[in-house]
Amino acid sequence: MAKLQPGAVKQITEICNRYKNEPTPTMMILEDIQNEFGYIPLEVQELVSELTGIPVSEIYGVVTFYSFFSMTPKGKYVIGVCLGTACYVKGSQLVLDKFSEILGIKPGETTADGLFTLDVLRCIGACAIAPAVSINGKVYPQLKVDNVKNVIEEYVAKEA
Repeated sequence: MAKLQPGAVKQITEICNRYKNEPTPTMMILEDIQNEFGYIPLEVQELVSELTGIPVSEIYGVVTFYSFFSMTPKGKYVIGVCLGTACYVKGSQLVLDKFSEILGIKPGETTADGLFTLDVLRCIGACAIAPAVSINGKVYPQLKVDNVKNVIEEYVAKEA
């Protein structure tokens, strides 16, 4: 197992202890770790396994199955472009392509400066306002390709 910082080990131990009396604690533990650290690398999965007795294979299976878990760090701003049927029909693939072009990354990647991660979502339940994009929980309704640059600039300006 890779070497984790003592503070991280302490936090992960506290999270695991929080759910020690739960019959099926895996999702709750992983959700808390994801919220605290932003991702769940293999060395963290191994530590959770040691602390809980849950096999690493089971933990890894959960982390890789559910799209809201990540094994790699995400950017400060996570851009989720919905490619569900309604959004796709209304042009979300073109919106995704424009984000990708401007940011210079593909879906699932993070910009070198750590500012943006581009993700594909299958449905965010916003079909009536398609195509929809979510950035850190803020939904942009009926986003057009021509507005993508402005949306990115809005977040870049926050960093200036």
